[in-house]
Amino acid sequence: MKDQAKVIAALLIGAAAGAALGLLLAPEKGTELRGDIADYINDLVDNAKNKAQTTANDIKEYSGTVIDKAKTKFNGTVSDLWDAKDHAVDAAKAKFNDIAGTATDVAEDAKTKVKTTADNLNNSVQNA
Repeated sequence: MKDQAKVIAALLIGAAAGAALGLLLAPEKGTELRGDIADYINDLVDNAKNKAQTTANDIKEYSGTVIDKAKTKFNGTVSDLWDAKDHAVDAAKAKFNDIAGTATDVAEDAKTKVKTTADNLNNSVQNA
């Protein structure tokens, strides 16, 4: 950690010394140099603003795409659930109708057997 701090300090000192030498040895007047520096800084700020705006737009577009995909997936899942519910209800109705039909058939058979037995009993009582 101490070695990194020394390296960073040396780099900063070297950069400051280079900047000072560059200003001292520059062939331009101070006002022109300050103007050039101001223009350069303004260009850097403008580039940073443009990059930030572009990045913000990219993030907004990406998040919109992700949200649209999530909505589509959610709607698909809800649709699948409704279809599954409809299928389950239809299957339950069909099973109920089958059971009701079987119960009706059994009841009709029982009624027929009771009637037949009653008729046979009635005939045997009358013939006796």
